[in-house]
Amino acid sequence: MNDTTLLSVENLCVSFLSEKKENRVLHDISFEVGKNEILGIVGESGSGKSVASLAILGLLPTKTAKVSGEIKYNNASIAHLGQKQYRSIRGSEIAMIFQEPMSSLNPSMKCGKQVVEILLEHTSLSKREAKEEVLTLFEKVKLPDPVRAYSSYPHQLSGGQKQRIMIAMGIACKPKLLIADEPTTALDVTVQKEIIGLLKSLQLEYEMSVLFISHDLSLVSEIADNVLVMYQGKIVESGATDQIFHHPRQEYTKALINARPDLDIRYKKLPTIADFLEGHGRKREVISKQQRKEHHDKLYSSPPLLEVINVEKTYFSKVGLFEKKEFNAVDGVSFKLYEGETLGLVGESGCGKSTLGNAILQLDKATAGQILYRGKDITRLPLTDMRNLRKEIQLIFQDPFASLNPRLTVGKAIMEPMQAHDLYTDDIERRSKTIELLDRVGLNEGYFDRYPHEFSGGQRQRIGIARTIALQPKLIICDESVSALDISVQAQVLNLLNELKEKLGFTYIFISHDLAVVKYMSDQLLVMNEGKIEEYGEADTIYANPKKEYTQKLISAIPKGK
Repeated sequence: MNDTTLLSVENLCVSFLSEKKENRVLHDISFEVGKNEILGIVGESGSGKSVASLAILGLLPTKTAKVSGEIKYNNASIAHLGQKQYRSIRGSEIAMIFQEPMSSLNPSMKCGKQVVEILLEHTSLSKREAKEEVLTLFEKVKLPDPVRAYSSYPHQLSGGQKQRIMIAMGIACKPKLLIADEPTTALDVTVQKEIIGLLKSLQLEYEMSVLFISHDLSLVSEIADNVLVMYQGKIVESGATDQIFHHPRQEYTKALINARPDLDIRYKKLPTIADFLEGHGRKREVISKQQRKEHHDKLYSSPPLLEVINVEKTYFSKVGLFEKKEFNAVDGVSFKLYEGETLGLVGESGCGKSTLGNAILQLDKATAGQILYRGKDITRLPLTDMRNLRKEIQLIFQDPFASLNPRLTVGKAIMEPMQAHDLYTDDIERRSKTIELLDRVGLNEGYFDRYPHEFSGGQRQRIGIARTIALQPKLIICDESVSALDISVQAQVLNLLNELKEKLGFTYIFISHDLAVVKYMSDQLLVMNEGKIEEYGEADTIYANPKKEYTQKLISAIPKGK
């Protein structure tokens, strides 16, 4: 460890102990973080990124985690400090921004008080001085209304604003090292870009080092000076960001870069990690412009499956005792959807995407307008016809874990909608169909009797897809169904959705804030902003020549790498 090194990790091993065995999750990893350096750590879920950061902060459970190796901060060993000594370092010398601000912030405390608490713990400021400092910090992290944010509870702020509160908390005591663990996952691309820019400017201002953890190599390349690539608890590649991103040596690194949809070339199938590790990563079939045109000519020659005409959704909130305030979440939206088509619906959080999806599903009925499905206005259907429509139009949720009953095995969860709609003669036939569905989504019969918590995020999303297609629907609304997945798992799920569409003739409305993913999946693209359609047309054409400033802003925010 030399004078320019702030943190040194040598031969770090971490194992988790259970009654039966010892499971090693980190295998002799070594790295250094220099003073005033941003080091990116990239890899899939389960690669050991977050475990390494928790080990540095002494936050692993002492009873079940076995840690060995050396961790030095400013030339002093911190690996075996007691909890009292660690508390004096955490927040003041080494701080952390956690992945999910909603679960990291105390829901019963106002945001300002939560940051004040840290200042009172680690500094000699009075309560009044601490409050003034927090308001200054809130300005520094560019919260739109610092005074309002100070007095707000976490649930009263947007995802991007909550993340800014977490950053303010992280930099409150001007730490020398800031660990940012997936600080932009599931945020809009525009908010993500703002957060990355903010972290960069704060790092320069405070001259601090940053350990930036993410599964997205393109995103890491926008902020990091150097990068470590982790896979199955080991460092497989490390070096300068430019070298790692443009001249990767390891197949795994190449796989991480290529698993994200290409913005300029349209591949029939996204390469997965397995494809690269098996040597098939470079064999990629490209869909030509002519093939795409022929497909669209055929697609749009038949009548539309769904027609949305001047749909509005208005919410009312009380302002005073007698006064109501109107909010148009969806404002005069019209479009057509054809059988076998994928319509991409893109925009920032709060633009009305999910509200429009819920109106089409009749989960939250439109205030005005018509929604024609096979020529019939479904906004006026009687309850008996509505039940039949439920089979035809289905939804794939954003969070498969929250949408699956934790007390039901996955087999029973997939059989449940079949029973509700009296599909097939008995449970024996339903079980057989469920096993077929599991096989179709890349799982097998052995998974039938397992519970949701026994699966990874990608596997749970496959189970969610199997449950959705159990009713053999015609139209599927995918609402942010890959936004929280690793890049590599995302590629697998997108390939699966396209494969099922081809084989079973599905029609998709694909809702996301990630324009790169939506462009790859879509035939037509519908860009929404503040409840209105900003731009609507062929996906590749809109990406190549966006007419509206809002669409240009969304495209420019996509992480493209250095």
